[in-house]
Amino acid sequence: MKLTFLGTGTSMGVPTISCRCRTCRSTDPRDKRLRCSALVELDSGKNILIDCGPDFRAQMLALDSPAIESVLVTHTHYDHLGGIDDLRPYCYVAPDSHFPVYCRADVARDLRNRVPYCFAEHPYRGVPTFTIHEIKEGDRFIPKGTDTEVLAIPVIHGTLHILGFRIGSLAYITDCSVLPEEAYPMLEDLDTLVINALRIKPHPTHMSLQESLATIERIKPARAFLTHISHDMGLHEEVSKLLPPNVKIAVDGMKIVI
Repeated sequence: MKLTFLGTGTSMGVPTISCRCRTCRSTDPRDKRLRCSALVELDSGKNILIDCGPDFRAQMLALDSPAIESVLVTHTHYDHLGGIDDLRPYCYVAPDSHFPVYCRADVARDLRNRVPYCFAEHPYRGVPTFTIHEIKEGDRFIPKGTDTEVLAIPVIHGTLHILGFRIGSLAYITDCSVLPEEAYPMLEDLDTLVINALRIKPHPTHMSLQESLATIERIKPARAFLTHISHDMGLHEEVSKLLPPNVKIAVDGMKIVI
């Protein structure tokens, strides 16, 4: 199995519009971050997309438009769902032209409100169409078009209940401020943990670097990658020196083998 980091930034990306901080002015390509998303290539060669943010089109073109069988959505915020209309070409090749989306009930409700033309009784010709599969914490399911089980992990994002996902020995968690106790048994014996670390200073709705490192230490994966990183984290080169040997900062386009 392989994972490609399509984007590793926060809702405003890095550089952030109108910002003149050291990170936003950096010429290091590792400090350029699109909105957070990932592509998982299963051993069968099938692909699962995790989140579909506003940079999805550019991210797919950079990879020469790979096939995607299903999308898993962590939560409803725009930086994780704003590119849903750009799944249109994948709908054209999906069975019955309905692309499968796996998400919580609140995300499903927001999707129907956000892009109602995709769910019309008589949709306009050419619009993207979706089949929504509602899932909840603790659910185990096999995304349509694949042969691999996914486990939905409970995650707290400020006051929101959202989802992380475990696929085999890989777990992907983003926008986490608190990982509830019931999540930890679901994350045992991991090879690879992907988890958010927004910045050095604490934040009310996302883990800081130290909080993320403490969570990694408790879960004890063989290795971990930090994502959903803001310009407030600082320069990639400098922050990397603060990390334990088994923890790395993910960068856009990075591919890892699990």
